[in-house]
Amino acid sequence: MAENIQLGDISADVLKKDIRNIHLSVYPPYGKVRISAPLRMKLDTIRVFAISKLGWIKQQQKKLREQERETPREYLDRESHYVWGRRYLLKVVLKDSAPEVTLKHRQIVVQVRPGTSKEKVQDIIEEWYRWQIRKAVPPLISKWEPLMGVKAGRLFVQRMKTKWGSCNPLSESIRLNTDLAKKPPECLEYIVVHEMAHLLEPTHNNRFVSLMDRFMPRWQFYRTELNRLPVRHEEWGY
Repeated sequence: MAENIQLGDISADVLKKDIRNIHLSVYPPYGKVRISAPLRMKLDTIRVFAISKLGWIKQQQKKLREQERETPREYLDRESHYVWGRRYLLKVVLKDSAPEVTLKHRQIVVQVRPGTSKEKVQDIIEEWYRWQIRKAVPPLISKWEPLMGVKAGRLFVQRMKTKWGSCNPLSESIRLNTDLAKKPPECLEYIVVHEMAHLLEPTHNNRFVSLMDRFMPRWQFYRTELNRLPVRHEEWGY
């Protein structure tokens, strides 16, 4: 069960887990603070750690407040959707055959059977985005493996609320956010390199920054660009 600590005007939830290190996270959309800490760590020790990170917490909360968000999607004709950084207008075509998504000129055409619900149209488009990522990433991994001297394991693509990607250095697996298919291709490549760099350095320490500077000198530009772009509308619950 989570406990709560106050850091001035900031409230933080603390969850004790069977882990070795303390982890601090700031979650969208409003900057809720959560701390995962080892089971035996005292609450006073956790509070001192959190206070030392107050500057970073406030910086992350400011970014989240300023982050532009998409309006809720209705999946109706002429609604704007993005594919690889370009804007397309949705066109829903009713046809008694298998669902299909295609790009035609500046339209994203979704073919569905008559009577298909809005939720099902959303699922079809989400799956299409997932397929776009699965098609685009293997060539990037093949490109960067010899350059970085690493070998990536399994690739997972899924809808993620709080991250663009993650890496498990032990299993060498990489997990990517489906929404990356909406962003410019260079943003996807930046995230792939970022997660592959975690195969060499699991944390975001100075060594990690040095690795990113060496492999992708403009990585901070791509990070800024990615974080500047609108993110999907989400119904958030805590």
